[in-house]
Amino acid sequence: MIKVNVMYPYTEGARFDHAYYRDRHMPMVKARLGSACAYYTVEKGLAGGASGAPPAFVAMCAFICDSAEAFQAAMQEHGAEILGDIANYTDIAPVLQISEVIVERSDR
Repeated sequence: MIKVNVMYPYTEGARFDHAYYRDRHMPMVKARLGSACAYYTVEKGLAGGASGAPPAFVAMCAFICDSAEAFQAAMQEHGAEILGDIANYTDIAPVLQISEVIVERSDR
């Protein structure tokens, strides 16, 4: 199992429409990824580690997928549409990381 993290670094004055991201972009991406994606999460950055510090990332999401190959195949087919939608909710360039999930749920 892999986790694809997409992170949007906090930048003073940058635009990020959390409602559009949550309600329109992410459901569209999940639909395009299809069976390559088991589920996704969405996070909104609130604060940094120091008191009063801004968050390191204004938003993050994670796609939980069976394999990097399945994710990449879906992105090959639908990536242009997915990436083209970014301008509708932000002017921040996302940072992407694909990781192997070692522990999915610590409560089990």
